[in-house]
Amino acid sequence: MRFIKKFLKGFISILLLLVVLAYITDYEYILKGIRVVYMTGHVTAYIDDYPHFENAEILNATPQPWPLHAKYNTIKATPRLQNTHEELGTVAFLVIKNDSIWHEKYLEDSEKKYGPTSKTNSFSMAKSITSALLGKAIQDGYIKSLNQPLGDFFDQYALDKTTVGDLSSMSSGLDWEESYTSPFSVTARAYYDDNLAETILNQKVTETPGKSFKYLSGNTQLLGMVIEKATGKKLASYLSESFWKPLGMEQPALWQVDDADHQLVKTYCCISSNARDFAKFGKLYKNHGKWNGKEIIDSSFVATSTRPRFPEDDVYGYGFWLSDYMGKQIFVMRGILGQYVITIPEDDMIIVRLGHKRGNFISGESFTEDFYIYIDEAYTMLKNS
Repeated sequence: MRFIKKFLKGFISILLLLVVLAYITDYEYILKGIRVVYMTGHVTAYIDDYPHFENAEILNATPQPWPLHAKYNTIKATPRLQNTHEELGTVAFLVIKNDSIWHEKYLEDSEKKYGPTSKTNSFSMAKSITSALLGKAIQDGYIKSLNQPLGDFFDQYALDKTTVGDLSSMSSGLDWEESYTSPFSVTARAYYDDNLAETILNQKVTETPGKSFKYLSGNTQLLGMVIEKATGKKLASYLSESFWKPLGMEQPALWQVDDADHQLVKTYCCISSNARDFAKFGKLYKNHGKWNGKEIIDSSFVATSTRPRFPEDDVYGYGFWLSDYMGKQIFVMRGILGQYVITIPEDDMIIVRLGHKRGNFISGESFTEDFYIYIDEAYTMLKNS
C-alpha cells in the first residue's frame, strides 16, 4: 500500500511538472489536444470533434432541397463499395446525377447514427470553400486580383513576392511543416492553440513563391486572414451572405475558431456541415459559378480554379484537387479523413463521401485508393440501372 501511495504521489508530481513546463514553453495547446483527442478515445482529430471547440455559426436562409432522382436509391451499393464503407467508416455517401440525388446512404457506428442533417468536420474541404471566398472577394472589389501582393495586407510580407493567388494555389514559399503526427508541429499548434493569427504571422517566406506546388495548410489560413482583412467582415458571416444563403443550404453550419476572444476561423479546415450542403459547391462550380441562372461567382475564376496552375504539378488548381482518372476532367474538395466532393462535369455527376478514415496512398498517385473506388463503383451502379 505504501509503495502504491509513493508511486501515485510521484506520478502526480511528474504530471504537474509536465503541465507547468507546457505553459512555460508555450506548448500548453498540447494539453487541449490530449483532452480533445485521447481523453475521448481517439488517436487523432476526428469528424465529430467540433463540440470541443469554439465555433462561429454560418447562417442559412430559405432552404433549397436537392430534388430526388426518378431512380432514387433503386440500386444498392456494390459489394466492393459496401466493404469500403465498412472498412473505412463511411457515414455519408451520395451520388448526384443531373442535379438530382440518385443514390444516398447513411451509416451508423457504435457511437452515433448519421443522417441527412448530421454535421461532421470538413477538414481540408474548407480550403476549397475559402478559395471560393477569395473569388467572391475579387468579384466584390475587396481584392484586386489573384496577383495582388500579400504585403498589401500584412506589412511583414512587404518585401516578399507572394500573392494571394500563390496562397490559394499552394505556392507561397512559406516555411510551414505540414505534419499531422507530431504534437510539436505548427499544424498541431494551429489546430489546438488559441491566437491563431500569431502563429500564422510568425511564418516566413523561405522559398521562391509562385514557382511550384507545395501543399501547406498555412497558405489557406493566411489567405482567410487576407480575405477577412480586405472585406472587414468575419468570414463566417461573409460565407453566409456569399454562398450559404444564395445556395439555399438546408442547414446552418459551424466553423471552428481559435478561441472565444479572437474568433478567427480556421480557414484551412473545420467547417461542420452535412453531405447535401457540401455537395452544392460541386454543383456551383460544375455550372460555371451560376445558381438558378444567376451568377454567384465569376465563371472565369471557377475555370481558373479547376485547372492546373503548374503543368508539372497538375494535381492542384486554386483550392481544388484535380484528377484525370478515366480520362475525365475531375475536380475535388478533399479532407484528410476521406472527405470528398468529387465533381465530374462531363457526366453531370457529383460524388460525396464523408467518414472516419481514408485508404492508403497509391504509389505515384496524389489520391488514396478509396477515391478511385468511389468513382469506379458509382459508375458501376449507374450502369446497373
